[in-house]
Amino acid sequence: MDSVQNPQGLTTKQAILAMIGISAGLMLSALDQTVIGNALPSIVADLGGFDLYAWIATGYLLMSIVTIPIFGRLGDYYGRKPFIIVACAVFTLASLGCALASNIYVLIIGRALQGLGGGMLIGTAFASIPDLFPDNRERLKWQIFLSTAFSIVNALGAPLGGFLTDAFGWRSIFYLNLPLGCLAVFCAWQYIPWVRHTKSNDVSLDWIGALLIALALSAFQLFIEQVPKDGLSSWVICLASILMGAIVFLIYRERKIQHPLLPPALFVAGTVRTFFLLSTLAGSVMFSLLYYTPLMFQGALGFSSQQAGILITPMVLSITLGAIINSKVIRHLDNPNWLPRCGFLLLAIACFCLACSTLHTHFYLLLFFMLLSGCGLGFILINLTLFTQNSVTKNHLGIATALLQSLRLVGGMLGTAVTGSFINFLYKQNLEKTLINADQQQHITELSNPNILIQTSHSASNELPINLAQQVLLDTLSVGLFASAGICLIALFILWKVPPMVLFKR
Repeated sequence: MDSVQNPQGLTTKQAILAMIGISAGLMLSALDQTVIGNALPSIVADLGGFDLYAWIATGYLLMSIVTIPIFGRLGDYYGRKPFIIVACAVFTLASLGCALASNIYVLIIGRALQGLGGGMLIGTAFASIPDLFPDNRERLKWQIFLSTAFSIVNALGAPLGGFLTDAFGWRSIFYLNLPLGCLAVFCAWQYIPWVRHTKSNDVSLDWIGALLIALALSAFQLFIEQVPKDGLSSWVICLASILMGAIVFLIYRERKIQHPLLPPALFVAGTVRTFFLLSTLAGSVMFSLLYYTPLMFQGALGFSSQQAGILITPMVLSITLGAIINSKVIRHLDNPNWLPRCGFLLLAIACFCLACSTLHTHFYLLLFFMLLSGCGLGFILINLTLFTQNSVTKNHLGIATALLQSLRLVGGMLGTAVTGSFINFLYKQNLEKTLINADQQQHITELSNPNILIQTSHSASNELPINLAQQVLLDTLSVGLFASAGICLIALFILWKVPPMVLFKR
C-alpha cells in the first residue's frame, strides 16, 4: 500500500474504483444490520435464550458506537485504508463465527465482533470521501452515491433476511457475508488510495481516552436499558456513578494530553458543536420512527407485518431521494442552511401528521407521511455531514465525521429508550382507566402487553376488547410522535441561529 500525503485529484476511473472499494465494505455492514431482523425469532427458537433476545442486536450496536470515534481518530493519524481492510476482514470472520454458533452466547460474541468491524467501517469509510475529493462539488456527488448504495442495501435487507431464513435456515444470512466480505477486502486493498494527513510517525495515541469512551458508552447503554426495568436500584445508581466518573475523567484527560482522542477544539462553542447536537436530535427522532411506527401500524392500526414493512421501506429509500434533491438544489443556494431547515420542518410535519392518525387513516396516506419523513431526513443527514466536514481542519476530519455518526446512534439509543419507557407507562395507565370505564377490567392483565395486539389483531376471537386497547395504544404512540415533532422544531430553532455555510466558491 503506497502512502499518499496530499492527492491532487483522481481520474474518473480511479474515483469509481476507490468508491467501489469503500462502498463494498459499507454495504456489507448495511446489509447485516437489516437482514438479521426477520431471522431473530428463528435464531432464538433454535439456540434458546429468549431472555437474551435483545442482546443479539444490542451487542452489535453498542460495539459500533464505542468503536466509531476511536477508529475515526486512528484514521486521521494513520490513514483510512488499513482500517477499512481490517474492518472488512474482522466483519467477515465474525460472520463465520455467527454462522457456526452452537449457543446464544457464542452468537452474541460474534455479533459484538461484527459491531467492531461495522464501527471501524462507519468511522473510516465516510471520512475517506473528503480525503479523496477535496472539492465540495465532487464530494457532494460521491456522498450521494454512497448514501444511495447504503439506503438501497438497507431496504433490501429485511425481505432478503426473511427469504433466506425460510429457504435455507437462519445461518445462511451469516454465510452470505463470506463471499461479500472477501470481495470487500479485495476491492479495498486494490483500489482505495492510502491518504495520510499526519506526516510524523511519532504519534502518541490516547488509549486511556479510548477505554474511557468505551466505559462511558457501555455504562450509558446499560443505564438506559435498566432504568425502565429496575428504577433507581443500587445497580442503576452504580451504573450512573460509573458513567459520570468516566465522563469527568475523560473531559479532564482530553484537556491535558498532547494528542487527545476527542479534541477539545471540536466541543467549544461554535458551529461544529451545534452540528453534533443536531445530529443527536435527528438520531433520536429517526430511530424512534424506525422502532415505534411498526408497533403503531401493526398493534394499533391492525396492518399485517408485510403491510407494515411496505410502509417502513419507503422511509429508508426516500432518505436517498431527499439527498438527491438536496444535491441538485444546494449548488444554487447562497445560504445552504435552508436545506436542513426544510428537512427538520418536513420531519416535524410528518411526525405531527402521524400523531394525528386515527384507526381509519388510509394506508396510502400513511405511506405519504413516511415518504415525507424520509425526505426530511435526507435533507438533514447529508448536510450535517457536509457542513461538519467543511468546518474542521483536515487532521480532525475523521474524528469529527465519526463523532457525528456516533452521536446520531447515541441520540437513537436515548430517544428510543426514553420513548419506550414513556409509552409503556402511559399505555398501562390509560388502558386501566379505559377498561374500567367500559366495565372490561378483567382483561387488564391480558392486554397490558401491546404485543398481544399484534398477535390478535387479525383473529376472529371476540373475547378481548381489542378495539379499545388499539385506541389506547394509538393515543399513547401519538403522544410520543408529538414529542418527536417538538424535537424537530427545537432543532429547527437551533439551526436557525447557525451562520450561513459557505460550501462553493461563486
